[in-house]
Amino acid sequence: MQSLDLDVLENALAWKRAGRKAWLVTVAQTFGASPRPPGSLLAMRDDGILVGSVSGGCIEDDLVSRRDEYAGRTPRFAAYGVTSEEARRFGLPCGGQLEVIVEAEVPVPDLEALLARIASGEVIGRRVDLKSGEWTIAPAQPTDECERAVDHFTSIHGPRWRMLIIGASEIAHYLAEVASTVDYQVFVCDPREEYRTAWRVAGTKFVDGMPDDAVLAFKPDGHTVILTVSHDPKLDDMALLTALKSDAFYVGAVGSKQTSAERRKRLAEFDLTSREIARLRGPVGLSIGSRTPPEIAVSILADLIATRNGVMLEKADEAAGRKRA
Repeated sequence: MQSLDLDVLENALAWKRAGRKAWLVTVAQTFGASPRPPGSLLAMRDDGILVGSVSGGCIEDDLVSRRDEYAGRTPRFAAYGVTSEEARRFGLPCGGQLEVIVEAEVPVPDLEALLARIASGEVIGRRVDLKSGEWTIAPAQPTDECERAVDHFTSIHGPRWRMLIIGASEIAHYLAEVASTVDYQVFVCDPREEYRTAWRVAGTKFVDGMPDDAVLAFKPDGHTVILTVSHDPKLDDMALLTALKSDAFYVGAVGSKQTSAERRKRLAEFDLTSREIARLRGPVGLSIGSRTPPEIAVSILADLIATRNGVMLEKADEAAGRKRA
């Protein structure tokens, strides 16, 4: 499994290699509420086939119907939702505006170069000259944002979020697969040889050493997620003692309510403050009644997505309790 943006670029490249026309569409900037953020990608083929998304669907239909208007190497811009009537027509939220950049003739070597840099695990800035259409590809930072300037447009590609999973358990397999689709670069640490040997998720990287050393070497920042799923307290606690003192955006541990309570008691015996311990999300994930490894992975990723987007969600069991009361 892979991220949607990577899927868009790979399909555009495959179509062009096969001799088909392909348009690359990128959300350049938005105003107000918008279905997709800047940098979102869409590839259009000459027969109307689409991969990716820049809106809920109506804008895609319009782009397909007008695709022959976009020709040549020089990029073109299209704006949607400028008026209330257009917002209703294209299904944009009230007051939402969206501008996209349409590139009709991206050379195959440019797509190949961008995909090669992304495949190496880099975060890349793709700068498009708005007069010539030429690309300049350079390293970027995970916190960089898209830039719409007078003479150029820059979009950011590659894994802007990192996830370190402690324990190569069955839950970890599903976590790694799903996380990659929402642009996490996934790393795994498990010193147990039998678990390393059984690991089967392509595209992930193993971090050597014991969990605490792995967390230190990882240098967690505000775009880092650390999850412990080994079911071995010795391994999980080692990682948590270091992770909870770091700048990691999200630190979570799999376990029941009782297991999580016992874990917090153990952590309190070390040099962690109550505030640091309170950062721990455990039991990690949304309470959706998940029991199987893939269900647990989905609940964790759902909570991660909500947290990244600043959405406060009620715990399912708490909401049910209030309804019963």
